[in-house]
Amino acid sequence: MTRNSHAMRRILIIKHGAFGDAIQSEGALHDIRDNHPGDELVVLTTPPYRRIFERCPWIDKVMIDPRHPRWRLDLMWKLGKQLKAERFDMVYDLQNSPRTASYFRWFFQNTNWSGTAPGVSHPHLAKHPKKLRSLDRMAGQLKDAGLTVRHTRKPDISWLADDATGLLADAGVTRPFILLIPGSSARHPEKRWPYYGELAQRLIDEGYQIVTAPGPDELDLAAEIPGITLKGPRGFLNWFELAGVFKQAAFVVGNDTGPSHLASHLGVPGLALFGSHTTAERTGIERENFTAIEVAQLSSLPVERVLDEVHLRVAATQIPYTTSLQ
Repeated sequence: MTRNSHAMRRILIIKHGAFGDAIQSEGALHDIRDNHPGDELVVLTTPPYRRIFERCPWIDKVMIDPRHPRWRLDLMWKLGKQLKAERFDMVYDLQNSPRTASYFRWFFQNTNWSGTAPGVSHPHLAKHPKKLRSLDRMAGQLKDAGLTVRHTRKPDISWLADDATGLLADAGVTRPFILLIPGSSARHPEKRWPYYGELAQRLIDEGYQIVTAPGPDELDLAAEIPGITLKGPRGFLNWFELAGVFKQAAFVVGNDTGPSHLASHLGVPGLALFGSHTTAERTGIERENFTAIEVAQLSSLPVERVLDEVHLRVAATQIPYTTSLQ
């Protein structure tokens, strides 16, 4: 990346994850880049998200934090030594967790710091940070740090998508199609709506082509859903392939999970299903063409209501569905 003639500063951005949070940070990374045009931007993340940040056009370098237990003082000392050796001039903590606050206390007391660590002044974050929409929280943080904010509230992760044309053709998928996301983290089964199989069959009966693209721990779940299951050559799609599939989907229905956030921030029309675990507004998943249904308990959300919303939203996209029955 071309550097300006002024003395280059080294900027650290901390974003450990999870996946939805990582991709939502794209707009903030863009704004940090715009405000540091001649500086080196380094992201500190965890191993699962290394390749994502390495592909990000706003980042120069990626460092890995294994997130060892903090009671392992020997490993914390090793990490601190590595970070201090980089001689960063500024740190933007976009994770804002107790762990990263401890990094400020241990490693960066003499470094300019943007985040929620005790002793750091951020008026926007101090006012009920847990109730703020995630994108608003990041935008407020960057404004408090003196940055001009243009992109934070509107992440654009189109650079993440591979061309999935061949993958779809090999699986017999033709456009337009509706993609379902029936899974979620195994740690949060309460986020899984249990009626995707019935929804898929109802849509197929109406003439829609239905596709699922399960992760490695969701293959059994997807096997119970009618339609085409995309597995690719490895048995499941990586994030770049999945993003490419989303780019070609006419509509997406999914749970509150990373792939749904991916679809939303790719600008794909879609619908997310939320129980009481959190609100769609707080997660920032809702965009111009992507909305949510929120209920107290997902198991009580009937197929008919989801189907009605799909019909309404698909009609709004003005896409002519002419697929034959499968």
